[in-house]
Amino acid sequence: MKSLTLPSPAKLNRLLRITGRRADGYHELQTLFQLLDYGDTLHVTALPPGHETIELTSDLAGVAAEDNLIVRAAHLLQRTTGCRQGARIRLDKRLPLGGGLGGGSSNAATTLLALNRLWALDLDLERLATMGLELGADVPVFVRGQTAWAEGIGEKLEPVTLPPSWFVIIHPGVSVSTPAVFGHADLTRDSAVITMRRALDGATPETVWRNDCQSVVRALYPEVDRALNWLGQYGDAMLTGTGACVFCPMDDEASADRVLRHVPKGWQAFKAQGDNLSSLHRTLEADEVRNRDPA
Repeated sequence: MKSLTLPSPAKLNRLLRITGRRADGYHELQTLFQLLDYGDTLHVTALPPGHETIELTSDLAGVAAEDNLIVRAAHLLQRTTGCRQGARIRLDKRLPLGGGLGGGSSNAATTLLALNRLWALDLDLERLATMGLELGADVPVFVRGQTAWAEGIGEKLEPVTLPPSWFVIIHPGVSVSTPAVFGHADLTRDSAVITMRRALDGATPETVWRNDCQSVVRALYPEVDRALNWLGQYGDAMLTGTGACVFCPMDDEASADRVLRHVPKGWQAFKAQGDNLSSLHRTLEADEVRNRDPA
């Protein structure tokens, strides 16, 4: 049976501007997705033809298999292509649940790309990204595998190249309800639409590089507010997505290490480097080269 072990990287929203609300309830936004070199790991084994079950092993408590985006992604790929194969998948989870790091969406994207390879379906990234959008607005950026400027509900992507950077990321130990944040009466929904060029050229956090969800999350979750205040003493701390994770850019890895030594007890914290090209795609490319030239 063929197997792959693949990374499932995290992302940060370096900015998140909400520019409107659609009739279907979804919000129009502008965001900058920064991929990271840190995340979960998936071990995926294809089952022989005729064995169509999707078997998932993970240490996620309280998440039924049928609700897990990994299983949903595998079933979606089976239905869409008529594939008669199944898979055995093990998830090594490092990213906190509900942290705003895109862990579940990244897991779904890794599943789609892994099974596309193992089941020899030969679907291109455009088809897989469209399929991924059925699972969640953040899935396409992980399928495409590049740091990107995004609009619409997050699915209209334009790759960008950001300078090398390090980050400290903190999860303050609370779970944020995304529906509660996006449904809150005080949420900013009328930020001015800006150009990608303006966002990338010398913007400051106060004017452009901000998260419109942050003030609502701070008010609803005091521990997130505390984390932002604490991390803010080291730089421009910001919420990613709807949280609960907060992050701060660092000058270098040594600076990140110094901050990590002082993180208050009870918070999960780690450092990560920004990735313009996803570690998932680099791993898949390396696997393809090895299979093409085993020597």
